[in-house]
Amino acid sequence: MEGAVSMSDVAAFQPEALQLPELSPLALKANPFLAEQLFSQWFSLPDTSRLVKSLLAAAKTGEPLNAVGNSSTTNAGSGSSIPSMFPSGCTPPLSPRSVSGSPRTVKQRVGPSSLGSPLKVISEPVREVIPQFYFKNGRLPPAETRERCLFDIDQHFYGHVDGLQQNEFKSVAKDICKLPSFFSTILFRRIDVNGVGIITRDQFIDYWVKGNFLTMDLATQVYIILKQPDHEYLTQEDFRPILREILSTHPGLEFLQSTPEFQERYAETVIYRIFHYVNRSGTSRLTLKELKRSNLVAAMLQVDDEEDINKVLRYFSYEHFYVIYCKFWELDTDHDFLIDKENLIRYGNHALTYRIVDRVFSQVARKFRSKIEGKMGYEDFVYFILSEEDKSSEPGIEFWFNCIDLDGNGVLTSNEMQFFYEEQLHRMECMAQEPVLFEDILCQIIDMIGPETDGLVTLRDMKRTKLAGHVFNILFNLNKFIAFESRDPFLIRQASGHSWKWDRFAHREYIRLSMEDDAEDVSNGSGDVWDESLEAPF
Repeated sequence: MEGAVSMSDVAAFQPEALQLPELSPLALKANPFLAEQLFSQWFSLPDTSRLVKSLLAAAKTGEPLNAVGNSSTTNAGSGSSIPSMFPSGCTPPLSPRSVSGSPRTVKQRVGPSSLGSPLKVISEPVREVIPQFYFKNGRLPPAETRERCLFDIDQHFYGHVDGLQQNEFKSVAKDICKLPSFFSTILFRRIDVNGVGIITRDQFIDYWVKGNFLTMDLATQVYIILKQPDHEYLTQEDFRPILREILSTHPGLEFLQSTPEFQERYAETVIYRIFHYVNRSGTSRLTLKELKRSNLVAAMLQVDDEEDINKVLRYFSYEHFYVIYCKFWELDTDHDFLIDKENLIRYGNHALTYRIVDRVFSQVARKFRSKIEGKMGYEDFVYFILSEEDKSSEPGIEFWFNCIDLDGNGVLTSNEMQFFYEEQLHRMECMAQEPVLFEDILCQIIDMIGPETDGLVTLRDMKRTKLAGHVFNILFNLNKFIAFESRDPFLIRQASGHSWKWDRFAHREYIRLSMEDDAEDVSNGSGDVWDESLEAPF
């Protein structure tokens, strides 16, 4: 017969080709003679003969085989193109084991399990819509917020057809923008780019509402308003407009109106203090990230709400400025607004060692802004005194750690600490003080710091302890070291929990300086009678 099959073809057949759901392929492979008999019986069926002939005819004419197979399966109950060897309705029942154990049965499942399995066949992946999370020009405000803002704008601009002048704009900055009132002038100039002197309602809406200021936090608003349009940072000059506004409008600084030179010094000091604490990178370029991490915006709001400027201890206190400026003036004997090593060694009644003063002037901790070599300017002194009187602050710790780290490897060793303590020991001997050996001091320092690695102190170790300031005083500030040794250790640890050592120092020094000024006035016959209430309460 045409299309006869050889025995070699029978021996090489695949059991799965028989499509026998009743028998396992493993059973067929285990008994090849049974498979041969089954194949011979299947091949002798009439339907099989017709199928083989149609496939051969299709192969000669070039017709696709799948089309032929589909057309010849009119009697196939299972939908297969190959006929079954069992008569219809005579299929033996499957054993319970074969249902769960036959790999063929598992392969043929295409729907959900009849046993109630939670696994489901998914025809195509479900697409999850991810909401927009990046907005190039800022997230749009809710409709309710926008409408409320527009209503408030209409209220403030009502009756001002031509717009608002600069002196009328302060209520807009404070009530609508929620900015400190001393931002009104610089905000007015940011909107009035042509310098007309008037801002219309539409101009304000274009800048504030369409500029997406409504969805910004206050720190971001302050940052954008202060910085130059082509910069991505704030410089010291960017703060001068708001300092000028504070000096001209704040009731706590009204007494400075007659002394413009001290107005300028006050503004400089405030800016230097801001950059000392906020600009942690030390680049003189204050970033938005640094501004958000600081308490500067909160201090600005306090300035606007507090009539007594001296109650704003962060950055803006006039008393703090007074202390810093007078301290600098005391050291600057020739009043050229520069101090050298010999001037600085007198700081705090000769409290500092020569070795630490040399390290300060080597500028390893901070490069001087002074252009005169070997001289420290007023800005440099502000950074120095803030670091010296608040050694436990993060800027202070970094400043003095870099001074002691002689090789600059980021680790303080016992040799480096001994180098600075040797001068302290010598000075104690000269003052007839009972000397404390370095070995004992080193054990005390290690106990105070608790470094992660024995014998090596890192900057991270110093920032983690509350006693970092006392460690520095032991190494190079004799007066504070002696005071530290003579106090109750419990009180020392209690005081170390305070974070505003600078505030206590400035308050104490302001009282002392004001007393000296009053005494000088009395001696010159130009002062009032001495008031004991001015005496320090400690």
